Amino acid sequence: MQALNLPTYSFNIKPDGGRNFILDIIRRKYVALTPEEWVRQNFIHYLNKEKNYPLSLMSVETGFILYEVNKRSDILIYNRQGKAVALIECKAPEIKITPKVFEQIVRYNLKYELNILMVTNGLQHFCSRLNHIDHSTEFLKEIPSFESLILG
Repeated sequence: MQALNLPTYSFNIKPDGGRNFILDIIRRKYVALTPEEWVRQNFIHYLNKEKNYPLSLMSVETGFILYEVNKRSDILIYNRQGKAVALIECKAPEIKITPKVFEQIVRYNLKYELNILMVTNGLQHFCSRLNHIDHSTEFLKEIPSFESLILG
């Protein structure tokens, strides 16, 4: 798989029927190793190992309904009280992070109304803090640690 702009981690990858599968440490099962899944698994490890996000407070591919259509959020981060606090959208490395990608996560956030949105394609990572009162958006210089995320 493609090298990403993230630290290098080890993964459990197994071939099956001509395809590769990667162990998702959140869902605790092997899933198809697509370019987007490669980014998602690397970003989960990054959040956990570098930014101290507890694995137990992450969920992956959480289903929800938006305008009567079934959708899935890539990664949701919860605080210690079980309330969602951040939404993360992962794209394959060849997908450029454009305003259209941000429109998708903002649309998904209509369901959650969270203050922190992150977008990554494994090469570029963006984190924004939303102010729902004045409808402003601030792009953060870096991905916050878990503690600063839940305290900020």
